[in-house]
Amino acid sequence: MTEFPKVLMIIGGVLLIIGIFMQFIGKLPGDIVFKKGNTTIFFPIVTCIVISIVLSLVFSFFGRFK
Repeated sequence: MTEFPKVLMIIGGVLLIIGIFMQFIGKLPGDIVFKKGNTTIFFPIVTCIVISIVLSLVFSFFGRFK
């Protein structure tokens, strides 16, 4: 039971870092934006790829300690 608070703090820290990271990379080159009239459609393709790579590295790092 003593591991649970540590896991929660790690998850919170990771979410904080991801939140800060998202503030700066919200619109990377390669993200697709369609604007027509009052409608805007945003497809964050490159942002999703970057997030996927970062999360894969984080989970791979934490998976090594198991």
